[in-house]
Amino acid sequence: MTSRPAHIAMFSIAAHGHVNPSLEVIRELVARGHRVTYAIPPLFADKVAETGAEPKLWNSTLPGPDDDPAAWGTTLLDNVEPFLADAIQALPQLIEAYRGDEPDLVLHDITAYPAMVLAHRWGVPAISLSPNLVAWEGYEEEVAEPMWAEPKRTERGQAYYARFRAWLEANGITRHPDPFVGRPERSLVLIPKALQPNADRVDESRYTFVGACQGDRSAQGDWQRPADAEKVVLVSLGSSFTKQPAFYRECVRAFGELPGWRLVLQVGKHVDPAELGDVPDSVEVRSWVPQLAVLGQADLFVTHAGAGGSQEGLATATPMIAVPQAVDQFGNADMLQGLGVARRLDTEEATAEALREAGLALVGDPEVARKLKEIQARMAHEGGTRRAADLIEAELPQA
Repeated sequence: MTSRPAHIAMFSIAAHGHVNPSLEVIRELVARGHRVTYAIPPLFADKVAETGAEPKLWNSTLPGPDDDPAAWGTTLLDNVEPFLADAIQALPQLIEAYRGDEPDLVLHDITAYPAMVLAHRWGVPAISLSPNLVAWEGYEEEVAEPMWAEPKRTERGQAYYARFRAWLEANGITRHPDPFVGRPERSLVLIPKALQPNADRVDESRYTFVGACQGDRSAQGDWQRPADAEKVVLVSLGSSFTKQPAFYRECVRAFGELPGWRLVLQVGKHVDPAELGDVPDSVEVRSWVPQLAVLGQADLFVTHAGAGGSQEGLATATPMIAVPQAVDQFGNADMLQGLGVARRLDTEEATAEALREAGLALVGDPEVARKLKEIQARMAHEGGTRRAADLIEAELPQA
């Protein structure tokens, strides 16, 4: 513990998968007496304020969590250009928001490029909070370079890099954009080490795995398993990539008529339950559910394999069918399958027959249950919220 309370500034974007993993760490830092400000677009101000942190509001140009996922486009450059454009327009807002109120230390989500620029300008330590996998030794050669080879040859790709470098240089940063984004000086990794590819090649002097930082979710509501439910399956594709009515219909066909089974189907905000047609009484269709509360009582989890859902499945020792939709979810699905606790089914493969077959095999396999319990025990020793707060305090400048 430092000898004085500090001002710690956290920066993120308005996306559940990027904000939620940090919230318990922020709550813990506030409880330890630190003043924490949290730079966030207005949509998440209330969620941030509930932790005791002070929201510092700024306006974002990124698609929001309630927007159609198609707004993100389909190519790599479609995906990355909005983050750079948003960072460039956000920086002046954030400079003004923190004028005369500079922090002692910066925490930031991996997408919060302005935070790294501000830490450099202010001359204070910066710590990345990564909600998903991090780069290992050899990552650039094995993954990044092949992925970027074609875009870098295009005029559009070259313009993206030129704009990024010019922005960094205008702020006194000479690093290339790739290590600037992908190789933070210090990072806390908010996923279990079990979900990290090539974990044995991760530089642990730079990256520390603290695992899931989960807290009391009772405020999100409860869920009670019906007395007649012999098995419970939760289906959720998270908060962003939920516009999949055909897939949900396959899930109803797969599990809705299984004797003794209860299907809890979260369809998000983009699907009208009427699109599913008639559903049996054994199926609950919800736009949102308190996921951790359901998983604590579930026998099977059909998930998009986002970082949050994947680790919640592991933390509750729930077998999973991984149906990845975008970005890191494909790699997470492969990791879960490789751990022997899940089956990966791509969306086009996820027919009622395939879902039912995979689900029955997973739920009935004692070896899957054994592996899940083993991973659950390892995760419990990673330290979570308290260890994350200890490590952040260790980086604070001493009085």
